Amino acid sequence: MSKLTPKIRLQAATILVVSVIVGSGVFKKIAPMSAELGSPILVILCWVLAGIISLAGALSTAEMASMYPDSGGEYAYFQKIYGRFFAFLYGWGNFTVMKTASIAALAYIFAQSFNSLVPLADFNLSFIVLGVNILDNFSIKILASSLVILLSLLNYRGITVAESLSSVLTYLMFGAVLLLITFGLSSSHGSFENLTQKSSHFNNGSLEGWGLAKAMMLASLGAFWGYEGWNHIGYIGEEVKNPQRNLPFALGFGTGIVILIYVLLNIVFVYILPIDYFIQLNETPNKIAAIEVANQILGKIGVLFVGCLILVTTLNATNSSIMMSARIFYAMSRDGLFFKEASSIHPKFQTPDFSLFIQAIWSILLIWSGSFDQLTDMLVFASFIYYGSTALGVIILRIKSPNIERKYKVVGYPFVPAFFVVFCISLLIITIYNQPNEALMGLGLIATGIPFYIFWRKKE
Repeated sequence: MSKLTPKIRLQAATILVVSVIVGSGVFKKIAPMSAELGSPILVILCWVLAGIISLAGALSTAEMASMYPDSGGEYAYFQKIYGRFFAFLYGWGNFTVMKTASIAALAYIFAQSFNSLVPLADFNLSFIVLGVNILDNFSIKILASSLVILLSLLNYRGITVAESLSSVLTYLMFGAVLLLITFGLSSSHGSFENLTQKSSHFNNGSLEGWGLAKAMMLASLGAFWGYEGWNHIGYIGEEVKNPQRNLPFALGFGTGIVILIYVLLNIVFVYILPIDYFIQLNETPNKIAAIEVANQILGKIGVLFVGCLILVTTLNATNSSIMMSARIFYAMSRDGLFFKEASSIHPKFQTPDFSLFIQAIWSILLIWSGSFDQLTDMLVFASFIYYGSTALGVIILRIKSPNIERKYKVVGYPFVPAFFVVFCISLLIITIYNQPNEALMGLGLIATGIPFYIFWRKKE
C-alpha cells in the first residue's frame, strides 16, 4: 500500500491550523450576524462562544488524531468507530459539499476582494439554470476558478512547496492583523459607545428566551464559517512528524490563536462603526465589512491595506484547504471507496495528483452554482453532523477500547466532548427548522454517495 512521507514539523503544523481557519469569514460575516442579532455585544459574544465550542471540538478531535494519525482525518477515525459506510459518507460529503464548497467560497471571496481593489470588467451576462444565473458576477467567478487551478497546480508540485507558501502568508497575516487592531483601537473615528448601542430599528424585544437562543444559533453559522477548518490538520496526519504529540498541540494552540484574533478584530469593527451600519451593509453582499471599517480608519490607504490583508488570508486558506482536503479522497481511494485513480501518488512530487485534480474540478463547478452565503451555510450544517460524530466517538472508544494507547487525552472528559455533541445536535435541529433548503441540499448531496458506495463495494 502506498504511503505519504512525513515532512511537517510542529511549528509548520500549527501554522497550517491557523492558515486554514483564518480566511474570509471574520472580515465579512459580521454583517449578516448583525442583521440577525441587532446588538454589538451579542455579535462579539457569538464569536467568543463559537470559538469556545470550536476549541471543544478541536480538543476532542485531538484525542482521535493522537490515536489514528493517518491520512484522511475523520475518515480514518470513523472507520474504526462506525464502520466503512459511515466513513464513506463522510468522505463523500467532503467531496460533494463540505471541503469543496469551502474551497469554492474562499476562492470566491478572494476574487470579490480583488475586485474591490482592482475593478474587473462587468460583462452582465445571463444564463439561467434551475432559477440561478450561473453567469452572474462572471469576472469574479473566472478569477476564483483560476485561483483554484493555480493553487492546485502548486500543491501538485509538492507539500513542502505549498506549506512554505502557507508559512510566509501566515506571518504576513499576523503582522497585518496586529497593525489593523492597533490602528483601529487608537483611531479617533471610533467610540466605545458603539459596543453597547443596539440597533435603532431592530425589535430587540423578540430576542428573549427561545427567540434569543434561536437568533444566536443562526448567527453562529456565520461565526462557525469563520472557524471552519480547525480539523483539517488531521487529513495530513500521515505527513506530520511525531503525529501523536504534534497533532494535538497544533490543533489546540492553533485554534486558540484564531479565537484571540477573531474576538479582537470584531471589537475593532464595532468600535469603529455602529451596528446599524453593518445591518445596512448586509443588503449589499458584494461589499466587505472589514474594508468599510478600514476606510473609516485610514481612508483609501486603509481600504488598500485591508483589501490586501483579505487577499493574503483567503489565498492562504484556499491553499491550505486544497492541500489538506485532497488527502481524504486519496485515503478513500486507497481503501477502494473512491475513483481508483485518486489513490495515485506522483512518483517525483509525492502528492496525491488525481485527488487534487478531481477536487479542483468540483470546486470550480460549485463556484458557478450559487452565492457565498448559500455555500457557507450549507457546508457548516453538513460539517457539524460529522464534528459531533467525532466527539461522540471519543466517548464510545473510551468505553469500548479503554486500553488503546492515547498520547493525548481530551481535557475535561467527558464534559468537553459531551457538551460539543449536545451543541452539534442543537445546531442541526435549529438549522433544519429555520433553513430547510440549505439543510436538505447538504443532506441530499451527501446521500448521493449511497449508490456510489454500493458500486465500489461490488467492485471489491
